[in-house]
Amino acid sequence: MSGIGIVIFGVAGLLFGWFVYSKFIAEKIYRLDPDFQTPAHELNDGIDYVPTNKYVLWGHHFTSVAGAAPIVGPAIAVYWGWVPAVLWVTFGTIFFAGVHDMGALWASTRNKGKSIGALSENVIGKRTRSLFLIVIFLLLLMVNAVFGVVIATGFVGTPGSVFPAWMAIVVALIIGQLLRRNYSLMILTAAGVAILYLSIWAGTFIELSLPETMFGLTASANWIIILFVYAAIASMLPVWMLLQPRDFINGMQLIVGLILLYGAVFLSMPEMVAPAFNGQTAEGTPSMFPLLFVTIACGAISGFHGIVASGTSSKQLDKETDARFVGYLGAIGEGSLALITIVAVCSVAYAANTEQWHAVYAQFSDGGAPAFVAGGAALISGAWGMSEGFAQVLLATMVALFAGTTMDSGVRLQRYIIQEWGDIYGIKVFRSGMVATCVAVLACLLLAFGAGGSSGAGGMIIWPLFGATNQILASLTLLVITVMLIKMGRPAYYTLLPMIFVLITSFLAGLIQLVAFYEQGNYLLVALDFIVLVVSVLVMLEAASVVSKFRKEGAKSADQA
Repeated sequence: MSGIGIVIFGVAGLLFGWFVYSKFIAEKIYRLDPDFQTPAHELNDGIDYVPTNKYVLWGHHFTSVAGAAPIVGPAIAVYWGWVPAVLWVTFGTIFFAGVHDMGALWASTRNKGKSIGALSENVIGKRTRSLFLIVIFLLLLMVNAVFGVVIATGFVGTPGSVFPAWMAIVVALIIGQLLRRNYSLMILTAAGVAILYLSIWAGTFIELSLPETMFGLTASANWIIILFVYAAIASMLPVWMLLQPRDFINGMQLIVGLILLYGAVFLSMPEMVAPAFNGQTAEGTPSMFPLLFVTIACGAISGFHGIVASGTSSKQLDKETDARFVGYLGAIGEGSLALITIVAVCSVAYAANTEQWHAVYAQFSDGGAPAFVAGGAALISGAWGMSEGFAQVLLATMVALFAGTTMDSGVRLQRYIIQEWGDIYGIKVFRSGMVATCVAVLACLLLAFGAGGSSGAGGMIIWPLFGATNQILASLTLLVITVMLIKMGRPAYYTLLPMIFVLITSFLAGLIQLVAFYEQGNYLLVALDFIVLVVSVLVMLEAASVVSKFRKEGAKSADQA
């Protein structure tokens, strides 16, 4: 089958999601109100709460939630075959991710920009809030520690990506200042993207690298430290100064990248060489059900999106109706990236034939970002006539910039969580932005170097927990939204049914992993996995109790009337 058929199927589905389904959810279920005063206006402080143009905010939200996950997950999951991957990405984006992301943004906006963990107290109860925040902090710890490794590995493996990655920060700082002076967004966008691509071209000649060993650490470990120092500084700056313009420019850069990739599919019409359903899996390969639904998270549905939507994006929403554009369209952007990743790693651009594909994908863990960079670069160079070296630097920079923006937002979100703990438990010192940031970064570095030694790759030790934990958090976020809808007397099936499906698949995946960790003798992961599973059960029981009590009170009031 030609990759163009997959693209047409996926894009048609995403268009239906945007023009039909998202409009229905926004108008009939969430009932977004253009006159509602958002936290960005009510609590405007010029640092975290800042009313923002919806296009700029979309760029921030999209690049923060995307990271490398919509590339890595699908590029690994295709081992089971490209058909299940394509179906989950397409239908997951339409009926799960978009509803989840827009819903988290709406729910937080209705509760003064509180994080999904903090607002769970308003919706369900105090005990739920404490349990929620444990899962959220653990997930952020994983994301930040691991993405530091991902970026550092990319810098070491592709030195040409270093210059454009840091140049993007300089460009963003300049654009942030000019936007405050009311310069045209369109002109700044064009100039920013042009400079960014010129820097990518320059990166093919300017290869920057650290010494193999410095201060007794490897180049990768030193990059990890540098990245966390940068993330700490970036997380304390006003959002308009760096976070917004950097994410927006990165979003525009991705759109150009997607145009190149999708255009390459239409120009070259590559044949799919990977099997539709893989019947030659290696011994010990995990079952496709339920693992497919946690392997592909970003690109279908992801709990991390709810943290970003309720953490940073809700504090910048200019109008409540912008939640559809920012949240649902952000999910569609990520789904489109996941879709083209599947084509890139399963087509003739990546492997000459089916036998060669099986040789490359010898086991379940094969693939990932390197496969996307290799397959995507071959696709672009073959269709557009670019050199393959430039195309590889372009895609490697895209991965690094995405991971970097997610890391920026992740550290800021960790700071929010710690400050919320300060408010909740009366720990005054944690209310300080600087102290909370230092605690967040030190926690990440402690995991990176405490568990990983001098390599700084300690985050990888607990990363196997990410898939199930992330999706359990997505189900809990949908649970909070569902309870809100029930209390408001609105239809809740559109969030309840996705919540049930995601909870079942992610809980089963967590149980499967629990057994695997025990058999491997990895008792740290056994303990953490067990905690996450118990927390999810307790939150569900709390929510069921609240809904039952609410319905009984409603029925009693109706009888008295």
